Order: sequence, then C-alpha cells, then structure tokens
Amino acid sequence: MALRISKVLLEQLRAHGEQTYPYECCGVLVGQFVDDGSRTVESTIACGNTRTDSPANRYNISPGELIRIQRESTLAGQDIVGFYHSHPDWPAKWSSTDLDEAHWTGCSYVITSVENGKAVLTNSFLLVGDEQNKHFEDEDIEQGN
Repeated sequence: MALRISKVLLEQLRAHGEQTYPYECCGVLVGQFVDDGSRTVESTIACGNTRTDSPANRYNISPGELIRIQRESTLAGQDIVGFYHSHPDWPAKWSSTDLDEAHWTGCSYVITSVENGKAVLTNSFLLVGDEQNKHFEDEDIEQGN
C-alpha cells in the first residue's frame, strides 16, 4: 500500500509548511481510494490552523472547513484520502498527540519536517485499526508526474 501523489502536489504541501513556519501548517488530501489499498491524491487543500494555544506544535482543522471540503469532494466524485501537516524544527514522524487526534482510519497522514523554514523530509503514515486500538503504519510515498 502506498500514497500516490504528483511531484507538483507534494511540493505544494511542502511549500505550505515553509510558508507557515514557525507554526504548523495543515491541509486535506483529496482523491481516490484504489482497489489495491493505496490512495491517489488528486488535489491538496491548504487549511487554516485553528490552534491558538500552541500552533508551533499542534494543529486543528475547523469542523466547518472539513465538512465543506468533504461535501465538495463528494460532489466531485472524490474522497478525503488523508491529511497533512508540518513539524517545525521537529522530525517528520508522528507524535503521540498526532495519534490521539487522528480519527480517519484508512487515511494517510503526511508529515513534513520544516527546519529553519525549509522543508527537508516528508513521510506518510496510514491510520489503521479502530478507535480503541488505532495505530500508524509507515507508508511509501509514490511520486508521479
């Protein structure tokens, strides 16, 4: 299983992390669930980070914005296939908070490490299990044209 994303879209979400540095960026990955268990990203939607208490190491997408994105995606024949956010001056790996606040099983969670304002590494993790025993699994990112 893998997350398939074009180089252009991958660079867009990485650039979003650079633009919001030293705060976390966040956004939604919209596309298709593929029969082989992978996800194909057809667009990235940058969202506002509504966390005011600790935006340098936490993020939140407002429920209203998320519902709008889900509605528009469904109308376009697409699905929310994942989410992305940045880790300013922190590794591109999930934290216990990331896991606690992740609820979309079967979706990809993409994290970009942004060091001193520059995106350096991007990793993806698939959320599996149910709410009581959810966990992240490492996931390959397959870049297309």
